[in-house]
Amino acid sequence: MIDSQRLARQFKSLVEIDSLSREEHDLAVELEKILTQMGAIVCFDGAKEKVKGNCSNLVAKFKGNVDVKPIFLSGHMDTVGPGKGIKVVFEEGVFKSDGTTILGSDDKSAIAIILEVMEVILEKNMDYPPIEIVFTVCEEIGLLGAKHFDYDLMDSTFGYILDSTDTQGIVTKAPSANKITIKIHGKAAHAGAAPENGISAIFVASKAISTLKLGRIDEETTCNLGTIEGGVATNIVPEFVEIHGEARSHNFEKLETVTNGIIKAFEDAAKEFGDNEHTSRIEVLVEHDFPNTNISEGHEAIVLARKAAKNLGKILESKTIGGGADANIFFGKGIIAGVLGTGMTDVHTLNESIKLSDMENSANLVLEILKVHAQGADV
Repeated sequence: MIDSQRLARQFKSLVEIDSLSREEHDLAVELEKILTQMGAIVCFDGAKEKVKGNCSNLVAKFKGNVDVKPIFLSGHMDTVGPGKGIKVVFEEGVFKSDGTTILGSDDKSAIAIILEVMEVILEKNMDYPPIEIVFTVCEEIGLLGAKHFDYDLMDSTFGYILDSTDTQGIVTKAPSANKITIKIHGKAAHAGAAPENGISAIFVASKAISTLKLGRIDEETTCNLGTIEGGVATNIVPEFVEIHGEARSHNFEKLETVTNGIIKAFEDAAKEFGDNEHTSRIEVLVEHDFPNTNISEGHEAIVLARKAAKNLGKILESKTIGGGADANIFFGKGIIAGVLGTGMTDVHTLNESIKLSDMENSANLVLEILKVHAQGADV
């Protein structure tokens, strides 16, 4: 029942509307118009000011025509750069950009799929449950839209976010994460005339980093120091360095252990340098970036999706990933969100692409999920 040509047209149209993070307004206005014409009640929350953007999160509600629990569908409106003036190329069933920008299938494939599913339901006059559609802003720059979403606007306690690659899987586990900022203070001195009077913040940082295990810690845990900035000139002993990093784990105790280990390494290194008058010191800021996702295999969101996949002759595998998504924030609010794939590949690169057939498969799965849920049967 999915109209592949309509889906393709919708996707191309959405992709060609610029919507970098904090600049989603034009896309949101178009989506508001489309959804309102479909009969949805559309509103925006107050996230715009909090994310410092030009648009808030969009919520569209379809009341449904059967008496079952409401369910939500979600994707994010923003894209990474370079994402202005995208020119879509469609060849042999595959969407790409012209190679000068990203494509934007992350996550406009999700938006196009959700809109197509609703088009089919309404034009076929199908039974369908109360549906809440949530299109968030600023997902790509720290899940900011979800973090500042007004959850009082939602009645659903479970649903699906379309923001993954694998159309044969559903993400049930994702890690929690801490952001770590470390500032190292040393002492400036002339690097040629009196280097012994200085304390090199860069050297302190290097001593600490040399003691750390970075990258893959174990099957559940990773950590990374991603940026380092400091120093003024080659003839000045650097008195300041700032480092930004992160730790992630599916196990909260491991997350805390790795985070504390990073902090201790810098504290210990700082103690090694200085004299009675001047010592190096550090400042540390740890921000809990997002909670983990851990959906039980018996939860209705998983059981329902698997039932729908089975009806389509497919098997939906549970997936464990190392990244975060809006689903993590929803989960932290007590709202269960299984993450489904749309088929997008090489996202965040100029080689990004997506097959129309994968988008159709994803749309068929979402449609079947809604059909099964509308039946109100024991899944």
